Amino acid sequence: MTEFSILGFDLTEHILSFLPIPTLLRAASVCKLWHSIISSPTFSSPSARPHALSQPWFFLYGLHNTSSKNHQSFAFDPLSNLWFRLPSSSSFPFLSPTSSSLIGSQGFLFTTAPFSFSPILHRFSYNIFTTSPLNYSRDNPLLGVFHANSDKPTFIVVGGVKFIGNLVDIEDRLAVEIYDPHLDSWEICPPLPANFSSGNSSSLSSALFGGKFYVLGIYSCFVSSFDLENHIWSDVQTLRPPGVNFSFLLSCRDRLVLAGICNSPLGSSFNLWRIDENTMEFSEIAIMPQDLLYSLFDSDEDDKFASLKCVGLGDLVYVFNEEYHKRYPACVCEISSESGKCKWRRVPPLPSPVNKFHKVISFCSTVSLHNMLRVGEELSDR
Repeated sequence: MTEFSILGFDLTEHILSFLPIPTLLRAASVCKLWHSIISSPTFSSPSARPHALSQPWFFLYGLHNTSSKNHQSFAFDPLSNLWFRLPSSSSFPFLSPTSSSLIGSQGFLFTTAPFSFSPILHRFSYNIFTTSPLNYSRDNPLLGVFHANSDKPTFIVVGGVKFIGNLVDIEDRLAVEIYDPHLDSWEICPPLPANFSSGNSSSLSSALFGGKFYVLGIYSCFVSSFDLENHIWSDVQTLRPPGVNFSFLLSCRDRLVLAGICNSPLGSSFNLWRIDENTMEFSEIAIMPQDLLYSLFDSDEDDKFASLKCVGLGDLVYVFNEEYHKRYPACVCEISSESGKCKWRRVPPLPSPVNKFHKVISFCSTVSLHNMLRVGEELSDR
């Protein structure tokens, strides 16, 4: 038989590039050649593994409000179709009783008071960074990560609430700030339009697309975008396809996607629409199979869909039920970048045991193979 080693370095590297990350973690232990290929910086780059950008992982962080020992976090790899239980050292690196909120976005975990961040799947304290304080301290804002002519990440923080005693400070909930990583300072920007003042951040959805930060009212369907270069808000419009009950706005590769529950004479459905970012016109691209939608619930209550959440990135849209009694079931839709056709499938159950959480944070992110090699020994799919 022909030995695998006869293939040569370049061909071996090309073959390995198609493997999912969990398989690569095991393959790195096979021999010195494979380890040198997989651990090299060039192999971890997006150009070497372009499919990794289109197949983001789904992260679910569960917080317990009385005991941090009951915090849990999980990550789902769509290529291997496996959940992984994340080690606590890389899941909650800076979360403390004084932390006001935990937010996940585009490869980072954040707390807002004080404002700190860490790349996901980093387990060492020196990877935790604290910025200068926000001008308006707030809980649970919308948050986006982008690069403004720099290798260092820039952050935009929109909305959120500040509590004075047990009361909400109304004046701050529309505040917008952008972080300058070179000056370590926060710039106060024009506030979120007043149309969004009646809600809080939990009733808002956001997407960073085409140099703009979009904000959508999940129930009001008001939408506006903030130009990240010129620092101005667009006019507020209403984005509500016929029958929509509530919806989320997602940035999926070259598409701005609206996802939500739609009511019709034939019953409720979960639909996806492509949004034209210039005209805000919509066109339907997919409907979740009815049996898949109802598999996320175990009751016929009228408000059962209220616990649905949706996140997306790359070619994938994840939909899940954040209620504990069904152990947070989820499904995923893959949107073909070539044909635009959609394929739905059920996500496997979370690995047991699963604790009961008082708050669930979910987001999508591409995953760095370099970081995974550091924490790979601590990962568990059981």
